[in-house]
Amino acid sequence: MKKHSSLVYSTDSGRLCPGCEQPVTKCQCKATQLEIPPPGSTVKIKRETKGRKGKGVTLIEGLPLPLPEIEKLAKVLKAKCSSGGTVKAGVIEIQGDHRTLVQDYLKAEGFTAKLAGG
Repeated sequence: MKKHSSLVYSTDSGRLCPGCEQPVTKCQCKATQLEIPPPGSTVKIKRETKGRKGKGVTLIEGLPLPLPEIEKLAKVLKAKCSSGGTVKAGVIEIQGDHRTLVQDYLKAEGFTAKLAGG
């Protein structure tokens, strides 16, 4: 009989990758590999409310950085905006409408950033 469940969390190592069943921080399978845009590409900053009960978030997409550096940048941006947020699939989400503040910060850091959407 084949087992249909897999371990998702371990108290020893935290979250586990469903593909290779290794800790997410040490995962080498393709399930967690993100496609990094080429350097010099435009970072898009937009506001979205879809699926959030009307509450807006600022999304930062297309950062030409590996995931650990995106997470560090997210931490800095959350502190700069005095707001919460997260990183999902290489996209930084910051609670609230902070598009201009984020754009100014990214331009100061050398990124080509533009506002996207309506």
